[in-house]
Amino acid sequence: MDWGTDLWDQYDHIDKHTQCGLDLVDRYIKFVKERTEIEQSYAKQLRSLSKKYAKRGSKEEQDCKFSNHASLQEILNELNDYAGQRELIAENMMTGICVELTKYLQELKQERKTHLSDAKKAQQMLESSFKQLESTKKRYSKEWAEAEKASQQVEKIESDLNATRLDVEKAKQHAHSRTHTAEECRNDYAAQLQRYNKDQNLYYYSEIPLIFNKMQDMDERRIRRLAEGYCQFSDIEKKVLPIITKCLEGISSAGLKINEKQDSILFIEQHKSGFERPADLEFEDYTQGIKPATSDSSLNPPKVRAKLWPFSKKNKPLPAEDFSHLPPEQRKKKLQAKIDDITKELQKTQDQSDALEKMKGVYEQNPQMGDPSSLEPQISETAQNSGRLRGELVKYETWLSEAVGGEESSNAINNNSQHGVGAADQSQSIYTEFDDEFDDVESPVGQCTALYTFEGNSEGTISITEGELLSIMEDDKGDGWMRVLRASGEEGYIPSSYVKLAP
Repeated sequence: MDWGTDLWDQYDHIDKHTQCGLDLVDRYIKFVKERTEIEQSYAKQLRSLSKKYAKRGSKEEQDCKFSNHASLQEILNELNDYAGQRELIAENMMTGICVELTKYLQELKQERKTHLSDAKKAQQMLESSFKQLESTKKRYSKEWAEAEKASQQVEKIESDLNATRLDVEKAKQHAHSRTHTAEECRNDYAAQLQRYNKDQNLYYYSEIPLIFNKMQDMDERRIRRLAEGYCQFSDIEKKVLPIITKCLEGISSAGLKINEKQDSILFIEQHKSGFERPADLEFEDYTQGIKPATSDSSLNPPKVRAKLWPFSKKNKPLPAEDFSHLPPEQRKKKLQAKIDDITKELQKTQDQSDALEKMKGVYEQNPQMGDPSSLEPQISETAQNSGRLRGELVKYETWLSEAVGGEESSNAINNNSQHGVGAADQSQSIYTEFDDEFDDVESPVGQCTALYTFEGNSEGTISITEGELLSIMEDDKGDGWMRVLRASGEEGYIPSSYVKLAP
């Protein structure tokens, strides 16, 4: 069954049906656009929510050491990645459905307009042929009536006794002329009727069926393309479901990481003062005269009991450089942390000094690469920094010795010394290989592996394939994107959730 055969006389219904189909495509495009707007708004709100509840500041950074605080931060990070996937859904729907269907809709409108125009032209030609037929038919009818009238006039004159022979001949000639004209009109009418029937058969059996079948094919193509658009609406979201699922699993994993016992232990370590509990007060017998109360309390002198450390909130002592304002346990932790920081800084300075000396040696062997004397100010500055840091390290180790006592202090100092030496030995390998060229290039901040294939269609993005090893040139700044470098040298942005960071 086809439109040309079964709907040859339903031009108006075909016109209305095809227009309704185009209107449906336009409605679907508008529907998808509104869906993308909802997705974008949802993603924006999720990002704002994640940013609003993210930890900031030194106190909050300290709280993040607790597993329940850290897990919330992980959840917020996963939620931020989840928002990025919602944005990706919106972008793919806009480009894959709205843009493509809008372009296809314009092509269908133009095609439909052409088919309807062809049908109207064929109809106008048939109507023109019919008008010519009617015209020749009317003329034939008129001329035949005149010929009949002329023939009747001849009979009337012949029966009239007063009519002359000349009148009879004259009437016969007139009747013969009218009859001849009527015969010519009859032949013209017959020829025009034949032409019209031919045009009518061509119109109903060839032209209109061909046009209507083309419109049927156009409508069926529209339906098939619209069906593909419906499937895309689901498939686009299905493609990112693995990553969305991974984000949700990350949220669940963050909840499972919480260790309430470990958090309690960490809280104790952070705030344990190291003081002994105060001993009982002795009875003061005023009958024997005023006798000062004595106590075996470790809080010396006992008079301080009115301002016991754990309960003191007012008149808080000012911070001291040696952390003597802190309780013993907290003071030791702070001093140890300070020593660790100075040790790391000292090692970094020593590494810089070694690098400068190495560079100076290269310049001395290859003068064309640079002037060795130009490095002297930097070498001198580095040496001064090393001396200053060593002095601070000795100072804080002395304070730590006072805080923990002789043997404990010496163990701590030995551990730090061994740590410093070990770090120095380890760092030596960094400078064993020294390039002869000092190009000012940007170094990668890490490595990662692509978990999924990503097609970089937008400006500034690049395409990656699953399993590909990438160099991270710029970390995610909180917007769900990072800048990476491929092995081919191609550089651009990709979604952060599409890769796994190398350990």
